[in-house]
Amino acid sequence: MKPLAGWKIWLLPVLSGVVFFALWYGVRVIAGLESWILPAPHEIAAAAWAERLRLWRAVGSTAVGALAGFGLAASLGFLMALLLGASRSWRASLYPWLLVLQMTPVIVLAPVIVLWAGPGMPGIITITWLISFFPIVANVTQGLISADMNHVALFRMCNASRWQEMWLLRVPAAMPYYLAGLRIAATLAPIGAIFGEYMVGNASGGSGGLGFLVYSYNTQIKIPALFATALTSCLLGFVFVAAVTILNWAVLRKWHDSFEPNDH
Repeated sequence: MKPLAGWKIWLLPVLSGVVFFALWYGVRVIAGLESWILPAPHEIAAAAWAERLRLWRAVGSTAVGALAGFGLAASLGFLMALLLGASRSWRASLYPWLLVLQMTPVIVLAPVIVLWAGPGMPGIITITWLISFFPIVANVTQGLISADMNHVALFRMCNASRWQEMWLLRVPAAMPYYLAGLRIAATLAPIGAIFGEYMVGNASGGSGGLGFLVYSYNTQIKIPALFATALTSCLLGFVFVAAVTILNWAVLRKWHDSFEPNDH
């Protein structure tokens, strides 16, 4: 497939954004909706500017929880995937229970998390970890067991140990899968942190995050400010994804097929 020209990569999102905002204003005018039902983009921008100091403090608190939970998921998820990828017995024994943990609604676990980890930041980090953990485990495990079988046969012909096969063959082969899992987790981490703040967080000392602002603006029916909080959380998510994208480029660009020169 022929790659898009550089100007199209920038122009097409701008054009689609213009169409989206035009439709937004059109729905607002045609339906005659009030700002407390569907605020216009300029009202959201005005609310964001008016609440900029609260939003800035809140996004800093949320970023701490999201980054800590994401880092915990990235490290523990990789270690768990190594265990699952090294043995079919371990994979058969543990993977179903990981699925059970993933499919259990976090809102059900929230009271238990408060009891075990405590309210505030420890609980927020725990919830963020729970939400971000499984995509990393699933992706890395799939990468470890999907190594080229010809390469695996070559390693075994050369009498390579299982340790050498894992670290010299399977882990490099799984690196694109790991980075894909990190990209998914990067989108989930801010969401997990905000949800954690909403469920188990607190605002002691004025340090409440975006989740606290969601609750505050909702109870005060400040809908434009509520939308501004959602926009701020999206921007935080973009920062996380951009950081993982840069890491993906730095790790894979010199050897992986997705960064062939002909694709640029």
